[in-house]
Amino acid sequence: MRVGLAHAAVLLAFIACWCPYGVAADTIVVGQGGQSRTFAEAVRVARDGDTIAVLAGEYRGDVAIIEQKRLTIRGIGAAPVFVADGKVAEDKAIWVVRDGEIVIENIEFRGARATDRNGAGIRFENGRLTVRRCRFFDNENGILSGNSHDAELLVEDSVFTQLPSIAGQNHLIYIGMIAKASIRGSRFHRGALGHLIKSRARENVIAYNLIVDGPQGNASYEVDLPNGGMATLIGNVIAKGPSRDNPVVVAFAAEGSKWDRNALVLSHNTLVNEGWRPAWFLRVWSNRLPPEATVRAINNLSVGIGLFTLAAPGDFDGNWPALRAMLAAPDVLDFSLPPGSILRGRAADPAVAGPDYVPRFEFQAPIGTVPIAAPSQWSPGAFQR
Repeated sequence: MRVGLAHAAVLLAFIACWCPYGVAADTIVVGQGGQSRTFAEAVRVARDGDTIAVLAGEYRGDVAIIEQKRLTIRGIGAAPVFVADGKVAEDKAIWVVRDGEIVIENIEFRGARATDRNGAGIRFENGRLTVRRCRFFDNENGILSGNSHDAELLVEDSVFTQLPSIAGQNHLIYIGMIAKASIRGSRFHRGALGHLIKSRARENVIAYNLIVDGPQGNASYEVDLPNGGMATLIGNVIAKGPSRDNPVVVAFAAEGSKWDRNALVLSHNTLVNEGWRPAWFLRVWSNRLPPEATVRAINNLSVGIGLFTLAAPGDFDGNWPALRAMLAAPDVLDFSLPPGSILRGRAADPAVAGPDYVPRFEFQAPIGTVPIAAPSQWSPGAFQR
């Protein structure tokens, strides 16, 4: 392990939160000078309700199974980097989250490999997991969840990238049949064969993200919701790269519905095809959904060659096609409409459809969101400013 935090910062951490293990420690500091030199050791002694503070540095092969019912894990300063280095807990992941209320903040996960080629930065099995300001590089799956119908996952302001090229179809994030998945303010790019986001959750809220495979990516679907359910996609940039493995950008119910309620909402997304081959901006397998399932798309911008409103059943309003040249600077990931664009102010009022259709934020590079006020006239796509 290499440590990159000054002694003064370590001292401050001690003053703020140090207690011997045998007394009533509620914070365990990991790293040089802390109570524990390894994360695995800290997890072994942590009790429900504790916080594990991980000092900046590189932690190689420091894998763990998290079984506490309540635990907060937080990187201090520059994000500590956990490199699998050929090891994964239970042949699953760098960290396995068994169950409970777990919060993980400001940690980087790299290089997870498993014998079944499903190695993950985090394997989430049950409970409620919040992942905030974390980074996932070169893992067979960034986060891979189980299928507990009570589990909930929240991902905020995080980065998922550099999926390794391996046999099979792995995904930057793969969410099983859990109760709810929320992904917000995050960036997904450089996929390989599999999908950037795949979720079988009963409810999905994918909001204000930059889901852009890029010229080095080779993903299949950008967003795959194979089992339907209740899904809201709002304020995202979702872009298929020129080296795509499949023409579909957003897929819904490709494997048939598994849930009792099914509805897809797309509001104020910017959907982009960066190649010359036609794309399928939205594909809904309506023949695999119950007749009461609904699809509603409002104020989306479809950029490049492809089908959107003609390719799926549903209610469509305020959606506009555009050319890549009509965006501000997509080469540097600015997918907004420039000032003076003929498309500015041409969208419908999303509030007429209901509050769930109204954007409250926008993605803000490099990661995160910024709040917005409702303009006098709405524009199509993910950006109003």
